[in-house]
Parts: sequence; C-alpha cells; structure tokens
Amino acid sequence: MAIVVQKYGGSSVANAERIQRVAGRVVECARKGKHVVVVVSARGDTTDDLISLAREITNEPPKREMDMLLATGEQISIALLAMAIDKLGHPVISLTGPQAGISTDAVHTKARIQDINTRRIRDELAGGKIVIVAGFQGATTEGEITTLGRGGSDTTAVALAAALDAEVCEIYTDVDGVYTTDPRIEPQACKLDSISYDEMLELASLGAQVLHPRSVEYGKQYGVPIHVRSSFNHNRGTMVQEVDKMEKVMMVSGIAYDLNVAKIALYDVPDKPGIAFQLFEQLAKESINVDMIIQSSMRDERNDISFTVGKDDLNRAVAVVQKVREEIGGTGISYDEKVAKVSIVGAGMVSNPGVAASMFGALAQEGINIQMISTSEIKVSCIISSSQVQQAVRALHKTFDLAAVPNVQQRIG
Repeated sequence: MAIVVQKYGGSSVANAERIQRVAGRVVECARKGKHVVVVVSARGDTTDDLISLAREITNEPPKREMDMLLATGEQISIALLAMAIDKLGHPVISLTGPQAGISTDAVHTKARIQDINTRRIRDELAGGKIVIVAGFQGATTEGEITTLGRGGSDTTAVALAAALDAEVCEIYTDVDGVYTTDPRIEPQACKLDSISYDEMLELASLGAQVLHPRSVEYGKQYGVPIHVRSSFNHNRGTMVQEVDKMEKVMMVSGIAYDLNVAKIALYDVPDKPGIAFQLFEQLAKESINVDMIIQSSMRDERNDISFTVGKDDLNRAVAVVQKVREEIGGTGISYDEKVAKVSIVGAGMVSNPGVAASMFGALAQEGINIQMISTSEIKVSCIISSSQVQQAVRALHKTFDLAAVPNVQQRIG
C-alpha cells in the first residue's frame, strides 16, 4: 500500500474546528487505501507565545532549555489531532520526533536531521493506524531533545517522505500554492502549477515562506514530489519537482523578498591570504549563517568586506566581527538593520541574457538604490532599503510580466 505524508502548518490546526477539519481530510485519504503519515506544527502562535514567555524570564535563555520548551508546542498539536481522528473511528497514534526515530546533531535550536529509523512508523502503519508525528523536533544519540529551527516541520515531513519512500509529500498551508510573489504585496500575483526544485530552493532561501529551504533540499536529493496546497479547500496546488519545459519558456518564475536581513561591513582589512577565512571561520563557529558577501577592490593593500546575516544573529555577528577586527587590524565596522533583500528567480535565466539588466533597470526607474548584488545561474538578489521593498516587488513583477504566468504554463503543460 502506498504511503502519503501530509504536513499541516500551525494555521491549519489553530483551533478545534480546524483540527476536526484536518482530521476529516486525513481519514478521507486513509479510506482511499493509503497509508498516511501526518506531520503537524504547533498551533497558531504557540511557538511565538512560548518564545515570549521565555523572554519574560531571561533575555538569554539556554538553547537546550529553549528546545525543551518549544518542542511542547508540536506535542499539543499531535495529541489533539489524534483525539479528533480517533473520534472519527479510525485507529491512530501520535509520536514525538524522537519516538518516530528522528535523530539529529546536537546544535540546539538549529539541529539537522542525521538519520530516521522508520521501524516504529512502519509497524504502526502495518497495524492499520494513521501515524501523526510532531514536526520540528528530534533527539541526539544521547537522548537530548532538539528542534530544527523555523520551518522545521516542513523538513520533518519531506525527510520522512524520503525515508518511507512515500509517493508524495503534501504540504498543507493557508495559501493555495506557490505564487509568483507575495499576493499581499502584489494583487496580480499568480499561482504556479509547477516549479522546479532549484527554483523553489532559491525562492525559499530568499525569503518566500511557503516552504523551508532544507525541506526542498531533501526533496531534490531524494526525488520526493512535494505538493504545496491549501488545507481549506481541495484545489490542486503547486507541484515542486523536476520541471524541464518551463525553463525554456519562462525567464523568471517568481519574485522573493526577505526583511530578516542585516548588513555588516568591516573596513580596511589587510589584503593577504587567510583574512576572509579568519573572519568567516569565527562566524561559522558561532553557527551564524552568512549570505551575500562582497569584497571591495584593493586600495593601499587593504580591502573592505561586507556581508549579510539574519537579524536574529546580528548582535552575535557584530561581536565576532569586532573581535576579528582587533586581531587583524581593521579600522572599523558598521551595520544596518534597515535593509532588505529582493530577488528574481527563474531557470530561464541560464539561456536568456539581459535578465539582470532588466532587473536593475526596473529598480532604477523606481529610484531604488542597490547596495549589494549577488547572482547565481537562476537568481539575482539585491540589497535595498527595507522601506522600498513593496515598491520593488511590484515593479519587478510588472517588468517580467508575471501576471501572465498561468497562460504560459497552460501552453507548455
């Protein structure tokens, strides 16, 4: 019997009525002859509420204890959903991440899945049960509870789908699928019928909040089809998989933006081998993810190095940079939180020159200054003032005619 993994986000299980709706949907799938494994996030704003509660106790809560605290949110969800399914008369069992066999490394609050022992899940499925697994969590080999960071339930779901060789991983959210950009900013945004792993990975990494980047990495690595759809209707959503035809037609598939960005600059560092390594090695030791990096041209045998980090990591990153500045003899540092990243993504960029120029031209016409630029084969990202994000997204959506995407997809579908 085929296995289907379904994941429901916090908004989908925010109250009793929604939990009962999800239960009905899960049972409906099981009655169609599928083995169903369900991954659930914490309800509504539970995680944010728990974080706020911790901050009332201390501004620097120990990360291990934060994992102990935050893991409880998902446990509430799985128990309530199991009760709702049981009420519908279907055998069911809820499992925490560790009970489901999810092993992680020991990086608290940002753990990575190392292995999944599926024996318990397979045994429960063989017994005719629907299995509900707490997303976002696992345990180290020493039994320490860990969490996977924001969006970790997506990662749990796709990793389980890969480990169980599921036919599909369905990600249920409060939107109908993956859009060309945020519909809250651009009313002309259109839902994509399908998108490639690479494009989705770029969009997710660049701020699109529909899927967590690591979940897309798992999907691509193990070939797991991911169906992003709404938990509030039965409409077809967006399939994330290998899409060969789209890249021949569409230059740009989507516009992403990220407000969780801070820019740091280190001035007048010596131009010699090992300096960049010294800086970024220290940042890595603090588990600080660095995104865009720019090193200026040499002047008087010295350079400037600028890079971006998430706002949550800014204070720790500044402390690291200040320490490194003293060690290497840089003249100073600066940082700015009032910036954002706006990006265009599309597999068609590989074979269509001039896409970056079109992006820069659109921003220039809006009077938007570009502070940093980074590129890959299928994306161009710019750091701009955070106050101009909405203006930039709308201009780029219009420039690349993304309101016409459904018509393009219909022609190639």
